[in-house]
Amino acid sequence: MADNFLLSMTGISKHFGGVQALENVDFEVNKSEIVSVVGENGAGKSTLMKVLLGINHPDTGEIVFKGDVVKISAPQIALDMGIAMIHQEISLIPDRTIAENIWLGREPMSFGFINWKKLYENTEFLFEKMKIKLNPKTIVRNLNVAQMQMVEIVRAISYNSKIIIMDEPTSALTDVEVKQLFGYIRDLKNKGVSIIYITHKLEEVFEIAERVVILRDGKRVGSSVIKEITKERLISLMVGRELKNIFPKEFFPIGEVVLEAKNLTRHNVFKNISFSVKSGEILGIAGLMGAGRTEVMRALFAVDKLDDGEILLNGKKVHFNTPKQAIKKGFGMVMEDRKKFGLVSCRSLMENISLANYSRYNKGPFIKRKTEVKLCKDMIEKVSIKAYSYKQRADSLSGGNQQKVVVAKWLMTQPKVMILDEPTRGIDVGAKREIFRIMTQLAKMGMAIIMISSELPEILGMSDRIIVMREGELCGEIDRKNATQESVMTLAFGGKN
Repeated sequence: MADNFLLSMTGISKHFGGVQALENVDFEVNKSEIVSVVGENGAGKSTLMKVLLGINHPDTGEIVFKGDVVKISAPQIALDMGIAMIHQEISLIPDRTIAENIWLGREPMSFGFINWKKLYENTEFLFEKMKIKLNPKTIVRNLNVAQMQMVEIVRAISYNSKIIIMDEPTSALTDVEVKQLFGYIRDLKNKGVSIIYITHKLEEVFEIAERVVILRDGKRVGSSVIKEITKERLISLMVGRELKNIFPKEFFPIGEVVLEAKNLTRHNVFKNISFSVKSGEILGIAGLMGAGRTEVMRALFAVDKLDDGEILLNGKKVHFNTPKQAIKKGFGMVMEDRKKFGLVSCRSLMENISLANYSRYNKGPFIKRKTEVKLCKDMIEKVSIKAYSYKQRADSLSGGNQQKVVVAKWLMTQPKVMILDEPTRGIDVGAKREIFRIMTQLAKMGMAIIMISSELPEILGMSDRIIVMREGELCGEIDRKNATQESVMTLAFGGKN
């Protein structure tokens, strides 16, 4: 059967210093197959794909592509062979047209000049082939995220790719856009293209993949046809243990109101948003993408300006113009995009954790380094960050541990109110459970927690109370005991419970 594989990677190992990222990994892809690669953050998924793309060079192992042993020493070689990757972060140039982005560096030329007519004709030909209804002359900045994702796919196809690697392709897509993307993926399969699909969303694995390969701690620990494996078994192979309860929700007495928001309004974004959250309570905020959830929290945290409304903390009216003032009043906020807003990736764990807390270490113009080191070490242990040293760079950690660093930074400020915007985006199921465990412990200590999540199971599994937003307005509130996926989605789509 091995002779029938489009791609076969055998005995792939890779060291980085003293760390073994991959150990004797085998991986294969059939023609016209959708195969998913899953595993916890740090399992080796990205390293394996970087080996395939020629970004990382393996210490041992062999790659066979279309029946020939190949050496892929650079990404361009992989592209020329027909192996392309669509990365999680959109890499298009926003102020260029769709066509310019697709053919960048490969533009058709006539007499030393770009043949614009041919450029757009080539793009239209690909769009017709893939049944995509976009104008090639549209500026990329004017597209939504799903459309940008489609452009990335077309660019990959333009290289006559036989294999396309998709890394967390739905992380910023709505449910409707995900269905649209899956339609394109199935069309690609029917045209003979193979897809390597990397995701932390196990529901997507069972919906789109035909086969799954599981990595753990740099090793291949399993492979199965999707029809022959359960979600529970898949999770067990990924984390090396049974996760009986992904949502470790505990129930204890909820205290008095800590935060009350009255008629919060930001013109043309959201209006008349009123809610409260109590000590020890986890308030979930649900809604479709674009409902205004993040925008309300950004304004609450003074990242954006409020045009109207009042904020009361422990019954007293508060007002702040900057996040620094909000932090002093007892607010913390884990932003949706940790790489853009939460971390300084090139700096150490300690520097990141200390970032919002330097007033605690100051002695005149100097920093009390011993105090800083001790408190940061304690926080690393408290939130179970897996790192060999507090001096380790943040960008060397897995996604789940990076998220814990961001949480640790805000915990160090000892907030009364913690806002968590999509706290588990892009992290694996084991790391998710750790984040939920931390949330539960914080609530138990009396902290008021606001959680935004696009994952309904998370909202239902962790919230004591749920408010639902739609098109910048509050459209309903549901107690935990009455909350179901149907009741939340009914409100999110404009219906009534």
